[in-house]
Amino acid sequence: MGAEAVGAPQPLPAAPVVLGLQPSALVDHVARVDWSLLDHISGERGGSLPVAIEDLEHILSEVKTHILPSANYLSPLKTMAGGSVANTVRGLATCFGVTCGIVGACGDDEQGQLFLDNMKYNDVSLSNLKMKKGPTAQCVCLVDAVGNRTMRPCLSSAVRLQADELSRENFRGSKWLVMRYGIFNLDIIHAAVKIAKQEGVFVSLDLASFEMVRNFREPLLTLLESGNVDLCFANEDEAAELVRGEKDADTEAALEYMGKHCQWAVVTLGSNGCIAKHQKEMVRVHAIGEAQASDATGAGDLFASGFLYGLLKGLPLEDCCRVGSCSGGSVIRSLGGDVTPENRQWMYKQMQIKGLPLPDLCN
Repeated sequence: MGAEAVGAPQPLPAAPVVLGLQPSALVDHVARVDWSLLDHISGERGGSLPVAIEDLEHILSEVKTHILPSANYLSPLKTMAGGSVANTVRGLATCFGVTCGIVGACGDDEQGQLFLDNMKYNDVSLSNLKMKKGPTAQCVCLVDAVGNRTMRPCLSSAVRLQADELSRENFRGSKWLVMRYGIFNLDIIHAAVKIAKQEGVFVSLDLASFEMVRNFREPLLTLLESGNVDLCFANEDEAAELVRGEKDADTEAALEYMGKHCQWAVVTLGSNGCIAKHQKEMVRVHAIGEAQASDATGAGDLFASGFLYGLLKGLPLEDCCRVGSCSGGSVIRSLGGDVTPENRQWMYKQMQIKGLPLPDLCN
């Protein structure tokens, strides 16, 4: 066989197994701060409330005077590619060796380049990511001394992928679409779900934040009750908002509601583990006792990485939760929503102890 001619068509790269929809690429600024800083910032502690660019810049300037001293970090402020969806697909790629991609848009600024470099470095495909003229979204993640985090994202002025820019080619060949609920992205979420169903792609939805569920509950209920969401993740605060006002409203009632409309439903409970449902099966899985929380940023996102890996491997529901507990437990051991090489090794050790199948990249 002779060599291929110069300029001959090259085979297209294989479609990512998991595709993340993040209409606006986002950069996280993560800092461990004195909790008193939150007294000067609007919104409730522990949630995620959008702010204007002026407010974000003000918070970043205030962070410098509220930084908590720590010998564990070279820099008190860590900046990286962020966003729930980016955290999940990056975790799937780096921790589990699953081919992943992002569909969305980033700005032609310094933050946009940082997002591109970080995701490329972590083997996330960017073939479906458009660069547009304008700013990239940013988020300040404030972490207290015991690891609790409060988010203040700035999205309003950021470049964004529009619903009419999606095509079936973006989704063709993928197995899962990962999304995060957001009222500002509702049009593109509905468009993506429609195309995903046409292409036979499973849909996973994270409920974002208790404020988002509380303030925009009706559109969320409509989305879930459409039957087009196959897997739904919520933390206990989001779950409480989902069933607020209902009779016997608790996390199990929220799980029951989610499980009625989705094939798989998960409510994460922090240090108390999680509960999950698939059809008539319901399980409760304890958290990993050895996982000491340094920063809760990304805990739910990386739990989703592990759970999706379990589904892709065909594991039972309980084992999917156990893998999720290992991956979620790994990211909270250091600052930010990515898993360090040291914490990946910790995760693999926990998986071995629990008799869970290690990713092929470990061989």
